[in-house]
Amino acid sequence: MIFRSFPVPPLGCNCSIIGDSVSKKAIVVDPGGDHEGILATLRDLDLAVSLIIHTHAHFDHFLASGEMHKATGAPLCLHRADQPLWENLELQCQLFDVPYIPVPAPNQWLGDGETLSVGNLAAIATHTPGHTPGSMCFHLESEKLLLAGDTLFRGSIGRTDLWGGDAAAIERSIKKRLYTLDEATRVITGHGPETTIGFEIRNNAFVRGV
Repeated sequence: MIFRSFPVPPLGCNCSIIGDSVSKKAIVVDPGGDHEGILATLRDLDLAVSLIIHTHAHFDHFLASGEMHKATGAPLCLHRADQPLWENLELQCQLFDVPYIPVPAPNQWLGDGETLSVGNLAAIATHTPGHTPGSMCFHLESEKLLLAGDTLFRGSIGRTDLWGGDAAAIERSIKKRLYTLDEATRVITGHGPETTIGFEIRNNAFVRGV
């Protein structure tokens, strides 16, 4: 596996690239901004984008999605429950005083348990509502890697006071969908440093697993 994760503007969302070293195909997760920088990283890694997937539809996680789609032709993928957020990108940007960059409608709606494959790599889409109604995590079991978006942070959890947030739902999602994974699983968060499932089970300030 070829893997890179790095923060992008405007709010430091962690954009991730998951690449298959044989086929040279890749999945881009949460292209929140700086499409030129993301495309440059893909060129450096000699990867071609097959899918552009989103953990949820807050603007800082898909502001560069339209330009990425235009440049690569790769489909934009999202859970349908976040469609209202996607359709209100301009309003989201206005509320945060961020320039609006038009993004087309998603090409593919993701379902819970769906397998997303590139070459020999497979990521399982896991519906984890709470931060938003359609929040998803992407689990690469063979690599012990989880792309958690804004559901789980190091020592913390995603906000539930924004559009569609639900505190009880995010707690259920974390306990039932994430804390059941192998404790050695590496967690790439939506913002900030990475963590592991085992660390969060024992140390998370908001949702403990023990």
